[in-house]
Amino acid sequence: MLLPMWVYHLASASNWLDGFVARAGFQSAARALTSQLETRARGGAASVGGRISSENQPMTAVGGRTDHPVLIISSPQPPSTGEQQQAKMAPISIRTVLISESVDPRCRAVLEDNGIRVTEKQSMKKEDLIAEIKDYDGLVVRSATKVTAEVINAADNLKIIGRAGTGVDNVDVDAATRKGIIVMNTPSGNTISAAELTCALLTSLSRNLPQAAMSMKQGNWDRKKFMGSELHGKVLGIVGLGRIGKEVATRMQSFGMRTIGYDPITPAEVSASWGVEQMSLEQLWPQCDYITVHTPLMPSTAGLLNDETFAKCKKGVKVVNCARGGIIDEAALLRALESGQCGGAGLDVFVEEPPTNRSLVDHPNVISCPHLGASTKEAQARCGEDIALQIVDMVKGKNLVGAVNAQVLASTFSQESQQLIKLGEAVGAVLQSCGVSKKSLSRVQVTTHGDCMKSCTGYMTSAVLVGLLSPEFEGCPNLINILGLAEETGIMVNRAHCESDGAAAGVCKVEIETNGCSFKASGSVQGGAPVLLELCDSKFRQPISLSGNLFFFQASGNPQLLSSVAGVLASEGVQIESFSAPVDHTGDVWYCVGVSSLLQDLSALKPLVKDAAQLSI
Repeated sequence: MLLPMWVYHLASASNWLDGFVARAGFQSAARALTSQLETRARGGAASVGGRISSENQPMTAVGGRTDHPVLIISSPQPPSTGEQQQAKMAPISIRTVLISESVDPRCRAVLEDNGIRVTEKQSMKKEDLIAEIKDYDGLVVRSATKVTAEVINAADNLKIIGRAGTGVDNVDVDAATRKGIIVMNTPSGNTISAAELTCALLTSLSRNLPQAAMSMKQGNWDRKKFMGSELHGKVLGIVGLGRIGKEVATRMQSFGMRTIGYDPITPAEVSASWGVEQMSLEQLWPQCDYITVHTPLMPSTAGLLNDETFAKCKKGVKVVNCARGGIIDEAALLRALESGQCGGAGLDVFVEEPPTNRSLVDHPNVISCPHLGASTKEAQARCGEDIALQIVDMVKGKNLVGAVNAQVLASTFSQESQQLIKLGEAVGAVLQSCGVSKKSLSRVQVTTHGDCMKSCTGYMTSAVLVGLLSPEFEGCPNLINILGLAEETGIMVNRAHCESDGAAAGVCKVEIETNGCSFKASGSVQGGAPVLLELCDSKFRQPISLSGNLFFFQASGNPQLLSSVAGVLASEGVQIESFSAPVDHTGDVWYCVGVSSLLQDLSALKPLVKDAAQLSI
């Protein structure tokens, strides 16, 4: 019959137990304890857990209450084969989704086919959305819905905001991140449609097509007025060489245009492979006959084309913006059009939509559209279906696509990474129980060891912080928002990786500083479960399984210690399920007892131990 791992640990430590208690003359008591533990083990797997320290404070249960676990991590029972297959990622439960705008019907169909209830309510006012959003786990929008901080703060259950399109300008990403909400878009859904519209505006600018068509409708036949120019041989400057910029380049090259560009992220050799020569903006401006922008709107790109940059361009340069209103300074553009420095503009986006100032819209050399970049049947179907599939894939633990604020989750979709996340959270919770509080914690150092841990240092650091700081924050700190919360509270967080081999490989070591004191712990994953190896220089004889109810105490090793502690636990109706002792008993060292339930009050132990704490994992 298979017994829990700690029983075998107990057997290997029995000689030490016998020696420890024999000096006090109660060896029979130790054997009775061993017998009791073995009997309980055969009756069912032991529940093992964690604790909270009471150093320099009255010894009370965690947070003054014993019915609120610090952290719930996993069942002590091993998962079935089917459960293991589903354990690619810690499940993010999405049961209900609100769609607040018109999206392709495939979005709803995909979500509902995967067991997610969907409600569609369009054209809601801000107040209505605030009242409605509290009932949903997910929100799907396009560009009209403004997901402000006020909306996000009213969303008690919201876990994901999905934007069916590129960009997230209408979502307060910072507010969502602070609340631990994933913000996701569909980065490739409207790529072709936006690129084709850009090319249409470029060709229209070169031949004055909209103006000529309107003149014809007015009954005119004016060939000379609409004299144009060929695109062949002209220079097109592309600012922003992502998906859309690339598609624009390959299409305009077929007209015989020379394509040059700028992008701070895309390597020059990559863009060169599809025919775009990269250079600095200072080199680009004077060479261009046409300029098109394909960047997100951010402080570094707002007003990218302004009075100063227009002055550096060729006289008569033509510009296109199908990206975001504000990348081209609208006032500067109007001045350049009036002076002739700019020969024409194709605008699909504006700072204010719809624009109340119609100076640009009404200008004869401006071709304007009402934000049509993604307004094709194909793009809408693709964006609607893509956002639904991305949500479903995330929930099922397959992958994470399009998340703009949750990069830490990108490497957490394997079963191994989930085990490491549980380890980090559990080690953090154990250290939190050593007397850490939000006010006193000043520094956290997380170090991973060995090649097997090389790629996980980032999310392991976040996981440790979740375990450390969860009791200190309202709501639910998670991997998405925990680094920001730590920064807000002035905690210095450092992480490192060591290419160590041997015994240290696969180990996560954590050191924290609080009130000028240092606390350390290390753990690893063994047999698919997180275990604690060491706590504050007390290296445990056998690894401690980090699950269930754990009672830690610090004391000097004396023969009467175990029986005295066991007596206090028994008087409180608490049964011992496991016992872990350190290898070295010199000085004040840490012990761990797995217990059937948390104690109502730790004060009875104060005369026996230097420090005591408990927690449930």
